[in-house]
Amino acid sequence: MYGLELHQLRSADLRRTAQQERLAREAVRIRRAARRAESAGHGTPVAESHTDRPRRLRLPRTA
Repeated sequence: MYGLELHQLRSADLRRTAQQERLAREAVRIRRAARRAESAGHGTPVAESHTDRPRRLRLPRTA
């Protein structure tokens, strides 16, 4: 009986943890969508994650 109770407690704890993680991911997703909508609404260009140009200027090689 003791083993069954431990199993039930552990199962309930895992379910609570999983629900909290789902809520945290959903909150991040909502905040990210709100930022995108806000930046798109003001006419400012949305930053692209992948572009063809390098991020910083490269110094020329020395001889």
